Amino acid sequence: MIHWQRTVTCGVLTEANIGQQVVLNGWVHKLRTFGDLVFIDLRDRTGLVQVVVDKQHNPELVPIANALRSEFVVAISGAVAARQPGTENSKLSTGSIEVAANEIETLNTAKSLPFPLSDEEQMTQVDETLRVKYRYLDLRRSRMYQMLQMRHRAVKILRDILDAEGFLEIETPIFTKSTPEGARDYLVPYRLQPGHFYALPQSPQQYKQLLMVAGVDRYFQIARCFRDEAQRSDRQPEFTQLDVEMSFVTQEDVLAIAEKVTAGVVKQLSDKQMEHPFPRLTYDESMSLYGNDKPDLRFGLTLKDLSDLAVQSSFALFQSVVEAGGQVKAVLFPGGASLSRKEVDELGAFCKEFGAGGLATIAVNGAGPSDFKSPLSKFFTAEQMAEIVQKCEAGPGDLICVIADAKRAVVANVLSRLRLEIGRRCNLRDPSRLAFCFVTDFPLVQWNEDEQRWDAEHHPFTMPRPEHMEYLETDPGKVRALCYDLVCNGQESASGSIRIHRADIQARVFGLLGIDAERQQERFGHILEAFSYGAPPHGGFASGIDRLIMNLLDEPNIREVIAFPKMGLGYDPLMDAPSTVDADQLRELGLTITKKAK
Repeated sequence: MIHWQRTVTCGVLTEANIGQQVVLNGWVHKLRTFGDLVFIDLRDRTGLVQVVVDKQHNPELVPIANALRSEFVVAISGAVAARQPGTENSKLSTGSIEVAANEIETLNTAKSLPFPLSDEEQMTQVDETLRVKYRYLDLRRSRMYQMLQMRHRAVKILRDILDAEGFLEIETPIFTKSTPEGARDYLVPYRLQPGHFYALPQSPQQYKQLLMVAGVDRYFQIARCFRDEAQRSDRQPEFTQLDVEMSFVTQEDVLAIAEKVTAGVVKQLSDKQMEHPFPRLTYDESMSLYGNDKPDLRFGLTLKDLSDLAVQSSFALFQSVVEAGGQVKAVLFPGGASLSRKEVDELGAFCKEFGAGGLATIAVNGAGPSDFKSPLSKFFTAEQMAEIVQKCEAGPGDLICVIADAKRAVVANVLSRLRLEIGRRCNLRDPSRLAFCFVTDFPLVQWNEDEQRWDAEHHPFTMPRPEHMEYLETDPGKVRALCYDLVCNGQESASGSIRIHRADIQARVFGLLGIDAERQQERFGHILEAFSYGAPPHGGFASGIDRLIMNLLDEPNIREVIAFPKMGLGYDPLMDAPSTVDADQLRELGLTITKKAK
């Protein structure tokens, strides 16, 4: 019986350890038997090392070794030795050495696994729900551990940078007040007063603003946040963000800190290409050039406005679209002139999925002014067609894709999605690049057509641009705000704003959003009162740590970079949650369950 506690971890052994007696702890990764020799690949979080049991030197160990199975937990004592020439494994950091075992102790057995941990290729075929159900096994894999390690290192880098910049890390409450102005809140019933509820925070927004009123000046937090919203590949019902707030700052000060922490993590943890300083676009520029406010700048193919040429054509549809306030715009498909009729029709069907009435195309076959093929040629003069080709920067072999609609939002949405699809098909979305950019000057509000009211574009605490304050009540759609997003490869990476710090301005914005004086006091009276005691100008941002790790590791789904994620509809197969609770618990909380009609 050996003393089982390890003296060294598996993955750190090198040739410098040759001749040393060591004790290793870990899991049996693989077992291979060759007559008088048994080879054990032993694994812990630092890596793998080969252990050899030789019948010639320790015959009593051979049956013990052969009785081991995958994922048995063992302690092994032995001497580090150089591998025989020709048996080295260059794929392992420990591949030049092995441990000659002289004692083995089984610390725990393991039953057959629901999926194989030793074969990464087979793991790609394993159902994801099964992996999440047995996440404690899934996390034993080296790739998953590297994800956990990168998250740890990223958070440490963030903390170090902000500490050096004079920020103070402060925790804010998880149980808070429900102020449903964005996504739905997760509610927690209050046992001592049935009918009253806490809410889990969608972000620490109000608390961090109150910390600025308190004079903290520079705050940050690695914050857990909760939103009851539809899930996508980059969303989870609970997630982690870097939350930052600063007093007596301008927008430029906040953007500088956001860029410093983001670039600091990327530079220290990744070899991906990154343009620095980050380029900037206004919201209006981004919508005009890319059709969305989250542009993927890894490739060009900006949208081209053909509306001025469209009204000069004889095409009644184009003319009516422009006269109705709509647009005719195009995006280039490099090399797309070679697409078959069927493939072009498939592109048209793709566009219709997102609201387009149809897709018009111009195939540029050669360099000549009339060397193109398009159903639009009968509505435009040769000179006008040549001007379209020139405006779209099209060359021989390219395809110009044209969308027209009386609703500009439809044109933007369709061409934005089509541009990304073209980028995918043409392999323009380079995975080795992280194309960060700031998008600034968002509209303060957006019109909710269904409810016939104004909604906050970001949130109701965003400061309007001073020069637009006069339009708050008269022309709200014209108001731009001191808010900004950090975008990476077509995905929001961080978001923030300069905040409203005056109670009178905050009340005006609440009023614009249809929140009357009574509801203002009911929901936000605490922050309005705080502003009346001398709130400094302040602003900040929140950056999604999960999404940052996704980008660093090229993971397409956010679940891959969270230790214990939820599946679709927020279901946790590991804990089988959410689940029912006892009737006694419901009675104590003053709750009854009303089943929804099917």
